Amino acid sequence: MSNSAKPAAPNEPIVTHIYTADPSAHVFEGKLYIYPSHDIDHDGPTNDNGDQYAMEDYHVLSLDDVNAPCVDHGEALHIRDVPWASKQMWAPDAAFKNDTYYLYFPARDKDGVFRIGVASGTSPAGPFKAEENYIPGSYSIDPAVYVDEDNRAYMYFGGLWGGQLEKWQTGEFKPDVTEGPDASAPAIGPLVAEMSDDMLTFKSAPAEISIVDEDGNPIVAGDEDRRYFEGPWMHKYKGLYYLSYSTGTTHKLVYAVSENPQGPFVYKGTILTPVLGWTTHHSIVEFQDKWYLFYHDASLSGGVDHKRSVKFTELHYNEDGTIRTIDPYPEK
Repeated sequence: MSNSAKPAAPNEPIVTHIYTADPSAHVFEGKLYIYPSHDIDHDGPTNDNGDQYAMEDYHVLSLDDVNAPCVDHGEALHIRDVPWASKQMWAPDAAFKNDTYYLYFPARDKDGVFRIGVASGTSPAGPFKAEENYIPGSYSIDPAVYVDEDNRAYMYFGGLWGGQLEKWQTGEFKPDVTEGPDASAPAIGPLVAEMSDDMLTFKSAPAEISIVDEDGNPIVAGDEDRRYFEGPWMHKYKGLYYLSYSTGTTHKLVYAVSENPQGPFVYKGTILTPVLGWTTHHSIVEFQDKWYLFYHDASLSGGVDHKRSVKFTELHYNEDGTIRTIDPYPEK
């Protein structure tokens, strides 16, 4: 366990001794726990397949409050301890239910196909013990698990390009498929599956989420400012479900709203304008009566996109429930 040398501050890396990305933030036991990817330095290729993201393990971070030093609780899970996985421990999430903490994570299986695994433990800081096999019926990347007020839990997941979502358009994995729908056709949406009560399997097969405009028309694949790319997150505000996600190629965080956790979701606007680096991946959490956006950029590494750093900033709602767009680089 190690402490950051200085207190956390908005729009600054919360840790600098390791590179971190893809933060999933939760309030557990009165603290903010952050579950990020752990970026590593290496000399491998950089490409649309995501080979530059060669992560091997997870560290859990925590903040007693947003002005406290960030604590690194050390290695919580390593790929060598995941029997089914071969490489690339990408963006994780965590959930609490059944008096147990669950860590959800994507990795490539022995055939190079991304699947989603689950590990469990008794502490939000880990360590976590992985299940022998990945979740049956799971594929692609970026799991986000939301436990609703009625104790039902849902996993949201999926990512284009390196996340392989295009390869599953027929319902089975087609390794040679690289193209998504035509630009004028509905975009590929994220997937949602209700979790079984034990949080280890899906209760039913994953279903694609529909994201539509204010007139009810599906967001189309060519609408790269609004269409889904990767990094889903679910939170609830004043009774409405907010699905937020990355647009990928246009480097924005955007969101859509629904009265149903499984959609359809109506597109509403931009949460975060582009950061330094290619990827954008985030979470939204309420802590001590304020709302916060956790995100990452590549500023600490001088723009090297596979060496990123987790940051946070306060998030504000307008009276009508819309989210105010955030500039990641406000003038000081």
